[in-house]
Formats: sequence, structure tokens, C-alpha cells
Amino acid sequence: MKKIIAIGAMALLSAVALFANGTTETAPKTEVDKIKARGVFTVGCKEDVPNFGYKNIQTGKVEGFEIDLANKIGEKILGPNPKIDFVGVTAKTRGPLLDTGELDAVVATFTVTDERRKSWDFSDIYYVDSVAVMVKKSNGFKSFKDLDGKTIGVAQSSTTKKSLEAEAQKEGITLKYSEFATYPEIKVALDSGRIDAFSVDLSILAGYMEDSCMLLPERFAPQQYGAAVKKGNAALLKVINDTIEELKASGELDKMQENWHLK
Repeated sequence: MKKIIAIGAMALLSAVALFANGTTETAPKTEVDKIKARGVFTVGCKEDVPNFGYKNIQTGKVEGFEIDLANKIGEKILGPNPKIDFVGVTAKTRGPLLDTGELDAVVATFTVTDERRKSWDFSDIYYVDSVAVMVKKSNGFKSFKDLDGKTIGVAQSSTTKKSLEAEAQKEGITLKYSEFATYPEIKVALDSGRIDAFSVDLSILAGYMEDSCMLLPERFAPQQYGAAVKKGNAALLKVINDTIEELKASGELDKMQENWHLK
């Protein structure tokens, strides 16, 4: 009888051990573990913002400061020469693509606001810019107030329109707006005279500057850029923040910005 009880106890212990082992194997992984298992880090980036994220028509690859930053994050997760799938996004598509899980993270001139923090988690700030306005020299505009009653081209779902409205109220002027999906479309509209001004962050405008254009002197509404992840993705957010912190501490973040003429 004792032998039977002993065998039963051993069987029970084996079953518990097996169950425990199975539980460990099937336990939910963090998003970082899932990236490691796939061997690919999928990042939403801009393809039309020179110096931040821009597709080189000769190589077909995107390049810029934010691409370098994403590569550094990828190295921290996957090791040297990480495989990163860069997916082109606009101000309107980057959030929804993150929500559906098609992207692990977005590193795409994403200004951090309290309103956006309700939908996504943002990293520490890695770049600060301000809103500016580009006009054609031939139109004769010299200041922001000269745009009273004029039409401004802005990107869909960007924070620019809100910033312009706040500044217009301070100056006591009224503005009209045309919204576009991409920055090249806004520039074409400016060149063709369909809009009177092109407004977005200063460093982005710099990538579209030509001799026929000028920037108005005013700068306003500081824009703080952060990388975004799906709400609650604490593991990936920590890796991103650790990477930014290390790059700042070593001075490498500044060098990366200098390399892309952002300093």
C-alpha cells in the first residue's frame, strides 16, 4: 500500500513539474521578446523629411537622424547589424499603424503632447524644434502678421494648425488652412500659388528651402520629439529610453544630429 502511495505521490509531483514547466514555456512574452523571436524590429519613419527620415532615390533606402536613432535602438534589442523594417508613415497614418500592431515603434518627428499621451506611450525627448513659416519671396510677406486672411498649407493630423491658431489669436489675425498628406505636396502647392505659406517645424522646412523661398522671422510653439509605442508597452519603452539616455550621456546623440545638419 505504501508503495502505491509513493508511486502516486511521485506521479503527482511529476505532473506538477510538467505543468509548471509548461506554464513557463507558454507564459506571455514582452514585446521586446517577440521582436527578438522574429529577428526584425519594425519601425514607422518619415520618408519625406530631409535629415530626419528621407528616401534616397538612388539607393531606395531611408536615411537621416531618426533612422540612425532607430538603428541604435535595434542594436540594443537584436545586437550588431540589426534587421529593421522601416515603414514609411505620415502624420496621419503613424498612430493607426501603431494601434493595429503593424509597427513596433514610431520614430517620425512625432511631437509629444498631453492629448497624444492618452493614446500612445512616448519616450524621453530626443529633439526639440519650433514651428516656422515658409513663403515665396515674390509674395512680399515680411512677418507673420502679413498673413492675415491668407491660406496656410499644413500636414494632416499634425500639431501645426493648432500652434498657428494660437499664434494668430495673439497677433489678432485670421488664417485659412489647406491640409495635405505629405510635405512635398504642400511645397508643390506653395510653388503653384494654391496656398500662401507652408508651415511645419523649422528643421523640416529647412529640407525644402530654395532660393525662391524665405522663412518668416517668427518662431513659436516648441515641438518636442519622442518615439512612440503602443500604450502599455513598457518593455520596449524602457529599451528606447535607455538607448536615448546612453546616447545623450556619451555625446553621441549630439554628433548624430550634427551629422545631419540639425545643430
